[in-house]
Amino acid sequence: MKTSSMLAIAAIMGVVGFANNVAADDLQNEIAADYSYLSDLFTHFHQNPELSYLENNTAKRLGTELEAIGFDVTLGVGGTGVVAMMKNGDGPTVLVRADMDGLPVEERTGLAYASKVKQVNTYGDEVPVMHTCGHDMHVTSLIGTARRLVAMRDKWQGTLMLIGQPAEERIGGAKAMIEDGLYERFGRPDYALALHVAARQPAGKVIYKSGLTYSSSDSVNIRVFGIGAHGAAPHTGKDPIVLASQIVTALQTLVAREISPLQAGVVTVGSFHAGTKHNIISEYADLQLTVRSNSEAVRAKLLAGIKRIAENMGRVAGLPEDMLPKVDLSVEATPTTSNDPDLTTRLDKALRREIGEENIQQYEQKSMGAEDFPYFTNVEPPVPGFYFAVGGTPQADIDAEKNGGPVVAGHHSPLFKIAPEPSIKAGVKAMTVAVLDLLKK
Repeated sequence: MKTSSMLAIAAIMGVVGFANNVAADDLQNEIAADYSYLSDLFTHFHQNPELSYLENNTAKRLGTELEAIGFDVTLGVGGTGVVAMMKNGDGPTVLVRADMDGLPVEERTGLAYASKVKQVNTYGDEVPVMHTCGHDMHVTSLIGTARRLVAMRDKWQGTLMLIGQPAEERIGGAKAMIEDGLYERFGRPDYALALHVAARQPAGKVIYKSGLTYSSSDSVNIRVFGIGAHGAAPHTGKDPIVLASQIVTALQTLVAREISPLQAGVVTVGSFHAGTKHNIISEYADLQLTVRSNSEAVRAKLLAGIKRIAENMGRVAGLPEDMLPKVDLSVEATPTTSNDPDLTTRLDKALRREIGEENIQQYEQKSMGAEDFPYFTNVEPPVPGFYFAVGGTPQADIDAEKNGGPVVAGHHSPLFKIAPEPSIKAGVKAMTVAVLDLLKK
């Protein structure tokens, strides 16, 4: 999908009900007036989630919406990625990203618009699919922001680069778009922005800080080889299950004894598969790990340590060199996400002025979640990035939990849900304010 419909922008704006004289100080009312349209979009996206790398219908709908308001839209960037461009005079280029993919989770929220979708994943298995990380809200907010900025074209100048990103949940979509020549084909942005809805934060609040925002993440696979034998004659083989168990135990020393207690690090073995029958010593065992850190130095040390421990435990077990455990560090990986200090300072002033001090919260890292947004910013030369959260849960629900009421479900839970109206309105307003500040005349 590629268009040049900018020449017909005035007519298009009339069709979708925009006014050419929208005042910047009337942004709140304009977003409220547009919410019924965005609400229907959110319901559509929520009811029709798609898995990572398979977001074909989501991408098509996003592209159709953006094309209808005057963007030049290209589909299929980095797989199923969407790039929508709009030039409005000379000025900087601002990238705004929304991730599109859902997760293989069966929804149990009881919502009237709950997902009932099943989809065949990239491994050939049919699984239930749910937007249990809020990407439906992200895509809806991107469209809402685009609609506001088109209506306010007299208030800004420069170029908008709107991104519908695939496979954030597999931390591979941003990298795929970059490797597909995103910046060579469409231009290198001067700034990159993104948001994420936060289930356990008050709905409508905008949350951010300068510097570290998310941890790095590396998925690591280890295949531990053995020599098959009868379970009644273990001395005739090499047991990969015993060796893999020793590796799992030894890996715990990386964080406990090799990383400073003042630094953060996680090495979790999330999967251990081996064997086929009670009395057979198998020929291999497979481990799957997730590795998290808050600095690239710690990240490098953990990854090198995993390889060192796995291979040398194989030597301890007496395996020949050509049968040492094989460590794959290239499965899924993303560096730490860090907000550019100067850009954060600038946008902090604009956000506090336009959406109010009472609606701003300081971000506090409470887990080692990760994001692949850094692939858009960690290029040479770097692109200043700003990533913020928008609260998604009514304060009353948060207070009820504190008083012994129902637990507010977190991300990736089958019970995950947000209050769409305050979340989407806050997301559209905050992102619109940020873009207007960066592209102001």
